[in-house]
Amino acid sequence: MSLKYYNTGVVFQEIPDETTLSVNISNCPCRCPGCHSSYLWEDVGETLDEAAIDAFAARYGMGITCISFMGGDADPLEVVRLAAYIHQRYPRYKVSWWSGRQYVPANVDKSQFDYLKVGPYLSHLGNLQSPTTNQRLYKKTPAGTFLDITHHFQHHS
Repeated sequence: MSLKYYNTGVVFQEIPDETTLSVNISNCPCRCPGCHSSYLWEDVGETLDEAAIDAFAARYGMGITCISFMGGDADPLEVVRLAAYIHQRYPRYKVSWWSGRQYVPANVDKSQFDYLKVGPYLSHLGNLQSPTTNQRLYKKTPAGTFLDITHHFQHHS
């Protein structure tokens, strides 16, 4: 199976302290109730492969610091392969993966990611800004482990 992406956008809130190119991947199998991107449930868009990554790098250059795969749960090993390609070809970029699964599959090489977000969107628990969220964002440490940084999104008054 090949991945497809529906659209992209430069965003500033998904990954703390990064200017991120968000790549919205279609054909999402998670189908979370209340999903704000249900259009990504369909198998639509352009092929997401090395040529697409090269085009992103050419277009955005130093204007971004991170590439974030938003989805890709239909083929997580392809997400890993593309993350490895980015690290090898464009080492200046960090790579993140936002998965709708509760856990990263055991066969996924997490070392290819600088950030991992996991957890389906459950409207009654809220998104990352909610203190009751089930979603978690992890940042890879210099030791190669992952630190939960979800609290960076939660502003307590």
